[in-house]
Amino acid sequence: MSKKDILIELEEKKELYGYQKGDIDKIFDRLDNAASNYHLLYQLPTGGGKTVIFSEITRRYLEQHDKKVVVLTHRIELCKQTSKMLKGFEVKNKIINSSIKELPDQDDYSCFVAMIETLKNRLNDEKLEIENVGLVIIDEAHFNSFRKLFSAFKNAFILGVTATPLSSNIKLPMYENYNELIVGDTIQNLIDKGFLAKATTYSYDVGLTSLKVGINGDYTVKSSDDLYSNMVMQEKLLHAYTEKSLGKKTLIFNNGINTSLHVYESFRHAGFNIRHLDNTTSNEDRKEILRWFKHTPDAILTSVGILTTGFDEPTVESIILNRATKSLTLYFQMIGRGSRRLPDKDSFTVIDLGNNALRFGLWNNPVDWQHIFKSPEYYLASLRDDAEIESNFKYIMPESLRQKFSKTEIVEMDIHEEFKFTVKNNLKAKTIIEKSMEQHATMCVENTNDLAEARKLAKELNDDIEYRIKQYCICLGNVTKNYRSWLTEDYIQKLTIAIGRIYRIKVMEEL
Repeated sequence: MSKKDILIELEEKKELYGYQKGDIDKIFDRLDNAASNYHLLYQLPTGGGKTVIFSEITRRYLEQHDKKVVVLTHRIELCKQTSKMLKGFEVKNKIINSSIKELPDQDDYSCFVAMIETLKNRLNDEKLEIENVGLVIIDEAHFNSFRKLFSAFKNAFILGVTATPLSSNIKLPMYENYNELIVGDTIQNLIDKGFLAKATTYSYDVGLTSLKVGINGDYTVKSSDDLYSNMVMQEKLLHAYTEKSLGKKTLIFNNGINTSLHVYESFRHAGFNIRHLDNTTSNEDRKEILRWFKHTPDAILTSVGILTTGFDEPTVESIILNRATKSLTLYFQMIGRGSRRLPDKDSFTVIDLGNNALRFGLWNNPVDWQHIFKSPEYYLASLRDDAEIESNFKYIMPESLRQKFSKTEIVEMDIHEEFKFTVKNNLKAKTIIEKSMEQHATMCVENTNDLAEARKLAKELNDDIEYRIKQYCICLGNVTKNYRSWLTEDYIQKLTIAIGRIYRIKVMEEL
């Protein structure tokens, strides 16, 4: 059977698994015994089958009650996918989209699928009214836009469904709108049972202290573009891809369009099969790009913001987080795009270039969702900030670079130990920088044959230099970002001079 046939079979398969049946029974227990206007929130990881579950809930509810069901989503793609799934469960439904102004045929349907903004506008126009609604299901319930319609369904049972029961706005916690949270199976259990693919995560330390946080609580696009578009980060991304994901179907998530376009050009210039997608891409081009991605084994797709929800491509083998985020929801959504399991796929790769795993924990780590639901502010306050994360970074020279310094026995330097030595011996702190520079210069001269080659090799020490400067500044204490930047630039300039001096000494000794 071809991969295409397998995917079609999986899409048409409507079998409910044990964990899904158990959760459906728990939800119906509340539907049968709680107040008719009870608000219930249900959590299940991405890939666990939330749409399948609420489609079966809709089917059973309509069998048992003489009332209607409304399913709300926040994107048109989700509307279409939800409607298709409901039809698979033999639930006749109607999509309320921008072309629907009135519902003269509403008696012909017991279920309606609508985008939140569209339905809100129609209800405000007073041209459309859905009568006798007993159950409202909200997909991706962590988005706050759904609050706008709660008042329109005051007497209905509200079922919110999400992978992450943490509000997208900390000022509007979910416990204010939902009476209770039911937690589904964990990611690790779904992996162990063979329902989700296993993720292997590779984290590359990235300095994020230059990033700024916007009013939405996440890093701003501009500060992210400034960091991730620079040559050093582009090279780090290319290195990470070739080292861990070469030849795999790969999704790259970025925070800004400018960054994604830089990624596209960098990979294309390196000869890789890559396309770019963002919210300015036309529908026609988007369909063509996604079709290409689906049918190209080694395809790389770099994108911004639009493939985190409403996108399902099970053949993805690698996820690259070429961005940092403070959103737990976004973190799980991005990695979840690679978690679908296939008969010939039981694992996938995650490359983290935003210290996200250090901030939130690994994707499959246990999460106390009840605590997050009840006390979101305490959870968010407990997350490690960037300065704390970076203070624990330890630079380890990559093996490929270490080979270029094979003639040097020791290439490391413990800046903190050197600082203790200067304090103990009443020396000036700047002697640490001078000693470090001397070591780097000697390494470059020892492992090359001429001055130009030595100075060229020095450029590959930038990561080590930045790390040492950062540790030096931690030892000094209250140091500004501008001072640290100047110190790094000054170090690199003086290193060039030091290499010339040591090279001349070497030449003189060989005469």
